[in-house]
Amino acid sequence: MTQKEQQQLGKTLWNIADQLRGAMNADDFRDYMLSFLFLRYLSSNYEEAAKKELGRDYPDDTPRDIMDKLKANTSLEIWYNENSDDVPEFEKQMRRKVHYVIQPQYLWSNITELSRTQDDELLITLEEGFRYIENESFANSFQGLFSEINLNSEKLGRTPADRNKKLCAIIQKIAEGIADFSTDTDTLGDAYEYLIGQFAAGSGKKAGEFYTPQQISTILSEIVTLDSQDPSTGKKSKLDNVLDFACGSGSLLLNVRKRIKENEGNVGKIYGQEKNITTYNLARMNMLLHGMKDTEFEIYHGDTLLNHWDILNEMNPAKKMEFDAIVANPPFSLRWEPNDTLAEDFRFKSYGLAPKSAADFAFLLHGFHFLSENGTMAIILPHGVLFRGGAEERIRTKLLKDNNIDTVIGLPSKLFYSTGIPVCIVVLKKCKKQEDVLFINASEHFENGKRQHSLSKKHIESIVETYKYRKETERYSRKVSMDEIEKNGYNLNISRYVSTSEDEEKIDLKAVNDKLKTINDSIKKHTDEHNEYLKELGLPPI
Repeated sequence: MTQKEQQQLGKTLWNIADQLRGAMNADDFRDYMLSFLFLRYLSSNYEEAAKKELGRDYPDDTPRDIMDKLKANTSLEIWYNENSDDVPEFEKQMRRKVHYVIQPQYLWSNITELSRTQDDELLITLEEGFRYIENESFANSFQGLFSEINLNSEKLGRTPADRNKKLCAIIQKIAEGIADFSTDTDTLGDAYEYLIGQFAAGSGKKAGEFYTPQQISTILSEIVTLDSQDPSTGKKSKLDNVLDFACGSGSLLLNVRKRIKENEGNVGKIYGQEKNITTYNLARMNMLLHGMKDTEFEIYHGDTLLNHWDILNEMNPAKKMEFDAIVANPPFSLRWEPNDTLAEDFRFKSYGLAPKSAADFAFLLHGFHFLSENGTMAIILPHGVLFRGGAEERIRTKLLKDNNIDTVIGLPSKLFYSTGIPVCIVVLKKCKKQEDVLFINASEHFENGKRQHSLSKKHIESIVETYKYRKETERYSRKVSMDEIEKNGYNLNISRYVSTSEDEEKIDLKAVNDKLKTINDSIKKHTDEHNEYLKELGLPPI
């Protein structure tokens, strides 16, 4: 399927969502829409695998009248009914091959048939199906996956019958919308990403909890994968581990994986952490919808600043988790409550704690601690981290003196749904080759929009190429020595080093004076000539 067709599927599904959500908030309806799309993917993937496993025994294309007699809505359900003794062994094989099981009555094909016939059992079957997938399909890996989906919410309808009717309409429309499109993982994954972006646009400030715009995601992904390239081929080698400690819906992690695979490289495993339960569930669904097995990623629900994740609390340096690439878009200037215990925390002890008013550097130091010696970290932060004083100045100064800050990139304002402020990307390394800091001031390079600005492909390529080759361009980028940064008090305000203002044209005062004298002489000459004519006519001079 072409990219245009993939985008069209996303737009088709968004139009369905826009028509059906009624008075429901975009971020409320999002959870239903995306969960149903996810169920569609799981079911399709499972049924295709079942066909291969059962081969000729799979009762494909069974006529509707025979299905009705056998009280089944899917071909797989017929096989289950006729081969009950073989079901345990079949499911064992399916868990081994596709890592999960969905019983026939909970498959999307059955759910859509219930919606088509306006069956009163749809609501109950969906509830049972979600609980089954959470607790039995994936063993312990996906518990609580649908925990935030309230099928009994009055937002769907005041009575169970009303809710059932609403769900029938939603599911039927989704089934019709998908019918004309391919449903491979790339297509559904891209449609899922498109919908997340559209729902983010309607969620305002809440969008910051789960969504990084694709343009910015692309920049970060390119940056952290560039250093893994094989210089002789230009291809990317393997990244053992990738981390996003504030992963939202997981789009940044997936973008890193996509960049590596596009260049014939490999990613060992990707790790994400997310505090918001709804967003945590979105991320897990997003991984699977992009064709990842549950063994290829690990998403953890917990507080990053308190470091709840056990795998990141290993005190033995030999066993410490390290990551070749770290990307993050943490909450901007989040208020937090650092305590005495955190002051001694291994992540912050050498630098000191970020102030209560802004946890930006706490997030940065968390990620930096787990960066491998040859890894790259790219984090999105508000500009305040570049110049604010106090504790932030002390942390910034140490990072600079240790030569850990590689590049600072200033982005335009109004790129995010959640805030209109301009932000920056800070790139950090533990083993940096250069003794300077590259500044890129891209603040005035964007496509203008009334509510939202955007970056074109050319803008993105310009930033990435400048970073890759550390190019210096007037009023755009410059390599700045540590001596100059030290003289500026370790202030990293981008405009101090790369100003976008045009130089004022120098004025030659002597040339201006000569020109004025010439003009005055000409005026006098022509005035005298005019007065001579008036005198001949007997008129007074002017």
